[in-house]
Amino acid sequence: MQRRHLMQGVAAAGIAVQAQAAAAQGAMPAPEGLEDQLRSHLAAGGVPALAAAVVQAGRIVALGAIGTRRAGTDIPVARDDRWHIGSDTKAMTATIAATMVEAGLLTWETTIGQVFPDIVAVNAPLAQVQLVQLLSHTSGLAPDDQAWLDMVIGAYGAGGDDVLNLDEMRLWLLRRYAPRPLAAAPGSRWAYANMNYVIAGSMMEHRARSTWEEMMVQRIFAPLGLTTAGLGPQARRGFVDAPLAHAENPDGTLKPILAGPNGDVPAVVGPAGAAHLSILDFAAWAGWNAGEGRRGPALVKPETLKLLHTARATIPPRPGAAPGTPDGGGSYCLGWGILGMPFSTEPFVTHTGSNTMNLAMVFLQPRLDFAMVMATNAGTKKADTMLRGVAEALYTQFGPAKRG
Repeated sequence: MQRRHLMQGVAAAGIAVQAQAAAAQGAMPAPEGLEDQLRSHLAAGGVPALAAAVVQAGRIVALGAIGTRRAGTDIPVARDDRWHIGSDTKAMTATIAATMVEAGLLTWETTIGQVFPDIVAVNAPLAQVQLVQLLSHTSGLAPDDQAWLDMVIGAYGAGGDDVLNLDEMRLWLLRRYAPRPLAAAPGSRWAYANMNYVIAGSMMEHRARSTWEEMMVQRIFAPLGLTTAGLGPQARRGFVDAPLAHAENPDGTLKPILAGPNGDVPAVVGPAGAAHLSILDFAAWAGWNAGEGRRGPALVKPETLKLLHTARATIPPRPGAAPGTPDGGGSYCLGWGILGMPFSTEPFVTHTGSNTMNLAMVFLQPRLDFAMVMATNAGTKKADTMLRGVAEALYTQFGPAKRG
């Protein structure tokens, strides 16, 4: 996501917690440390900090975190530090939608007009857009632009006393957006627009009678045991207790961004990309997805999880796409993409996320029950190239061909 352009329960307790507990009991070896391997990538990427982890068949086999939380200082990162994952949040939002579909509160074909008939009555084509089209970026909504960002900013304080909570703000934003013509007929082509996920989140809020933030905690974070997961800036306001986000100055240097109004994307667009969590919990989330029902907790049926990972649209070439947004090639699913990489004969279910000041990548191969995650606290093109290099190095060292 671009900041400047869009300014069985806890029985499983999460793969990360399982791995640590089992290692402590001697049931399995502790994860291999990656700090030495990551050091050269950190230098090449010109970023303050870097973390990564690898999951094989539900077990974290390697992890590491190096660097400083704040550029220009010596505040070493730790393995349990929180990292912002940007649009990798979309897969979590899509999973919440899947839980609601299974519960009968929505269907994949539910239209915006069926949920908000009065709001979208002014725009018949928008009213016909389906939930599945929003989650796959095939709705026909125009890509994010300055006019949309102005609406997002306008959601803050413009609605008076009736628009105070984030779900109310999302409805306010939808009302202002509703007259806007679609850029294409629903289902006709793929175009990346964060408003897709804002509207999907609002539809879920309306049918569940709960906020998206509450559903993230109750339906994703808690049952998966993601104890470090949260929403918004990864550091607390007034603290440097996580790797700070870093903006790129015109001269290429990095500026640390403390938690505050500019420390993340506006919270109203949270369903599109506002989650943070430790690299251990990020790996737990990735490993659960890679298992596609092989392990609990059973948030959704295995066939539903596979559906989330199934291609829906081809992503056209996008020269100059900002880090954290699809740059073309491959396919888009529901909160995930499918992409071939030169270092693997097996394609990856994958996503990249960024609020322009952080960058995170997740790669899955569900058929092989393999996953890897990586994150850094800068969102530059150089950082993007670095993380792709980390992915290749980790796959070469720990990929399925190396098992046994």
